[in-house]
Amino acid sequence: MLGAIVGDIIGSPYEFRNVKRTDFELFTGHTTFTDDTVMTLANALWLTKDPDRRPEFLVRCMRELGLKYNYAGYGGSFLYWLHLPEEKAKPYNSWGNGAGMRVSPVGMVANSLDECLALARISAEVTHNHPEGIRGAQAIATSVFLARTSDNVFAPGTKAKIKAYVERTFGYDLDFTLDEIRPTYDFDVSCQGSCPQAIRAYLEARDFEEAIRLAISIGGDSDTIACMTGAIAGAKGDIPEEIAKDCYIILEPLQRRILDDFEAKFKLG
Repeated sequence: MLGAIVGDIIGSPYEFRNVKRTDFELFTGHTTFTDDTVMTLANALWLTKDPDRRPEFLVRCMRELGLKYNYAGYGGSFLYWLHLPEEKAKPYNSWGNGAGMRVSPVGMVANSLDECLALARISAEVTHNHPEGIRGAQAIATSVFLARTSDNVFAPGTKAKIKAYVERTFGYDLDFTLDEIRPTYDFDVSCQGSCPQAIRAYLEARDFEEAIRLAISIGGDSDTIACMTGAIAGAKGDIPEEIAKDCYIILEPLQRRILDDFEAKFKLG
């Protein structure tokens, strides 16, 4: 899960200032956490505190953290949802990539692919109950699960397994290269227009840092794409210590506590 947070933080300055190259600064004066980190932590809090995995508890976690960090850069529909009275905060049929960016904790704790798919569906459906929103969440969560349960995240066999599973199960076409799409790829907040690209960045990378750099280099919704890529690439903790440390100190005390409690409960890190 830390990989998702690192991807979000490093990608944050480039969301609206896209870079179409990999040799950019990892940390700038504008580096911060965004809504991707906040909602990832909300999912982590849900999984840590609620053994019954109730959707209503997840909604409570998302709304409490979301309103506490009201300035984190939410999309308009989600921000409206956050401010509704609790009894009116219902799913709104979104296909946005918010479903994919927040789901990585599911892939880190699920004990099977079936459980991963079921929990990812719950994670998405409380807001993003459009089929594309659910598909995006499940694709990212299961990619994280398969990476986490592998011997080596960056081994060719692991990548081939993830690619085959995602293509077969979710129908995403991953037979493209980032070099092919980089010149024309534009801002796309849909799951179907950003989840495959995030997975492809992982598939092309040789290590965690390269995965993040590749994800950001295509442009578009940079922090969210890097968040999803980082979740997969960092599923076994293959995050350079200095990068992890620099991102960890950007988090606020409450956020660090949620992250630490999650990792301790599920014996991660």
